[in-house]
Order: sequence, then C-alpha cells, then structure tokens
Amino acid sequence: MKELQNQVEHFIQQHELQTTAECFALDIVSEIGEVAKEILRASNYGRKTPESRNKVASELGDLLYSLIALANHLEVDLENQLHKTLDKYRRRIAQGGTPDSTNE
Repeated sequence: MKELQNQVEHFIQQHELQTTAECFALDIVSEIGEVAKEILRASNYGRKTPESRNKVASELGDLLYSLIALANHLEVDLENQLHKTLDKYRRRIAQGGTPDSTNE
C-alpha cells in the first residue's frame, strides 16, 4: 500500500495536482457516485447480476486514486490504518457483534 501511496504522490507532484483536503474529499464523494451509477447501469437497477464490470472497475480505480490522494494529503499511512481497522472489526465480531459501529 505504501508503494501505491508513493506512486500517487509522485503523480500529483509531477502534474501539479496538489489541492486541499476538502477538494480531495469531494473527489471521493463524486467517485462513489460514479461507482454507484455504473453498478446500477450494469445491474439494470438491481434487476440482474451486473454483467459488465469494466466501467465499475474503472470507477473503483478513480475512487482509489482519490482516497489515496486524500490520505497522502493528511499524512495517513493507509496500510497501518487498514490493519487497525481490521483489528477493530475482529474485536467487534469476537464480542458477538458485527463489524459496523451500531453497537457503540
């Protein structure tokens, strides 16, 4: 994950795409909307299993880029944070719950 973060940081610097945390966060929201739109299209609005995943995959790539860009801007080590999150989910499940935070 660190290598991906380094690649995105290099790309942003190389192409002078630095911006604010707020802009990166808005990019994430926009890309989530694009992912949802492509899933709805590919599944005929939930009527069938999505047939084509190429556009969804492309939008997920855009979303991942935006997420990594925000993490870099905020100096978050995504690999470390993911490990912490998985540990948190394991604890919740071990306590008889679910990974979400509804019982907190």
